[in-house]
Amino acid sequence: MPKEQGNSKKTAKLRALDFFCGAGGVTCGFRQVGINVIGGIDIDQGLKDTYELNNPGSKFLRSDIGSLEKEEVSQFFGIDPWDDTLIFVGCSPCQHFTNLKTDKTKSRKTRLLLEDFQEFVSHFMPGFVFIENVPGLETKKKISPLSRFKKFLKKKNYAFNDGVLNAKYFGVPQNRKRYVLIASRLEEKIELPEENRINVKSVKDAIGNQQLYPPIEAGHKDQTHYNHSAAALSALNLKRIKKTPINGGDRRSWADDPELQLNCYKNHTGHYDVYGRMKWEEPSPALTTRFCSYSNGRYGHPVQNRAISLREGAAIQSFPPEYLFYSNNQGTVAKMIGNAVPPKLAANIGAHLQNIFTNS
Repeated sequence: MPKEQGNSKKTAKLRALDFFCGAGGVTCGFRQVGINVIGGIDIDQGLKDTYELNNPGSKFLRSDIGSLEKEEVSQFFGIDPWDDTLIFVGCSPCQHFTNLKTDKTKSRKTRLLLEDFQEFVSHFMPGFVFIENVPGLETKKKISPLSRFKKFLKKKNYAFNDGVLNAKYFGVPQNRKRYVLIASRLEEKIELPEENRINVKSVKDAIGNQQLYPPIEAGHKDQTHYNHSAAALSALNLKRIKKTPINGGDRRSWADDPELQLNCYKNHTGHYDVYGRMKWEEPSPALTTRFCSYSNGRYGHPVQNRAISLREGAAIQSFPPEYLFYSNNQGTVAKMIGNAVPPKLAANIGAHLQNIFTNS
């Protein structure tokens, strides 16, 4: 196989290009372990400030990769084919393959983004490839392009390994199962990083520090980009959460109250997490882009009468407190955070790739 010329492993440093970079979860995590993330690519121009201001030196390119030219990527980021030190990250939007029962109509055109990403891998042949997505990318084989991508990797002599990992075993205080694939053309065999099931982080570990996350009321608006803002609650929802026991209670506590019970749940069992509170001593449930809404899952604060704030959601995703989100729209910020790859998961993947590279 072609190798990078004149590059000693003793002095070489891994670099990464973050396709579908979003607000920069992978970029943040990779940088934490010393990987030089040269930049990110995303179709949403509104992400540029959040990405670049939090990750100085990592350049943001606004583009739809379906129409992006390989030469533009080469010139903008200063990369060439067959670079052993280069990681291509392809954590594409995943709504079409999620197990959540949501309308997939709007997400249909995103289902083939992996094939667009594959064209860039084929052209540049980076030393490493990293993909993170919902487990449905693997399990929904009839509609997923994953099997074709794996065949492509084999044809190009990439060794790869894949599987479903839980972010809670990689330092993220969240029960978040994700499909992960890592590949390298420098190896004959490659393994996924091992889960660490000791000292799993809890919600209290993430947001229990009242100096970082002072008590606030529902509807509080933080006027800074720190975004310790909580969504407002209707009078009825405020009554509901006040009647929900602290530290893990759910909607069953007011199921017999005719004023508070919802018609859709009168003869329905299950889905108890809806209108529920998080538990201090356990990881949170998986965050979605609507984690700031009390009615959309177990997103109630463990003890305060509100949903978790945007900043608390960022902490549960494992973003550091100094990582700021630049938008005045709460829904936009929630989408940035909820869609992100948790930085600590990315950091563990990055450290694993560094170890493989050093020993290859």
